[in-house]
Amino acid sequence: AIYSTAEIAGLINEFNYPVVVKGKHYDAEIANTPEQANTYYNKISAKWGLPVIIQQFIHGTEYNLTGLGDGKGNTIAALPMRKQYITEKGKAWGGISIEEETILKIANNFISSTKWKGGFELELLKDSNNKFQLLEINPRMPAWIYLSVGVGQNIPEALVKLALGEEVKPFTEYKVGKMFIRYSWDMIVDVDEFHKLSTMGEL
Repeated sequence: AIYSTAEIAGLINEFNYPVVVKGKHYDAEIANTPEQANTYYNKISAKWGLPVIIQQFIHGTEYNLTGLGDGKGNTIAALPMRKQYITEKGKAWGGISIEEETILKIANNFISSTKWKGGFELELLKDSNNKFQLLEINPRMPAWIYLSVGVGQNIPEALVKLALGEEVKPFTEYKVGKMFIRYSWDMIVDVDEFHKLSTMGEL
């Protein structure tokens, strides 16, 4: 993490370009030169504040896992998926459930070592050496959480039961090869209604 543009010149001692310039809450840009890193630093810090996070850019295939821990070190659910379609911000627009023991072991180690209670998401990259690199741990369920329901692990329902103090048995299997694909649609509205909604926040 860096706190000023003056630190960008020293990045060459730790990283090889390209690097990823990330906001502390959201947003990421790939910088191929120090000049680009400086531009993205200013853009992201103005929007999200400091510090700005710098990571080595790694070529590879993106994978995610969503899971649920019981707070005692036990895994209630864990579902890995491979991203099939990715937006310019790196968000999954489509993905497929997979069988990948290495990712499941990473998730189980995370839950057991932290005694994590609740939902979470792991973001990983499989590099050119076929090794998984852990990029992020998000302390919440992802936008694609409904895939868990489709494969037989209803993580949102299990989380509610866990919060209510009910007994929740760990899921032991899930369906491999199930896909999710997001879609969008046009809404036709009167312009006056749109103005009222955007200015007043109500119709």
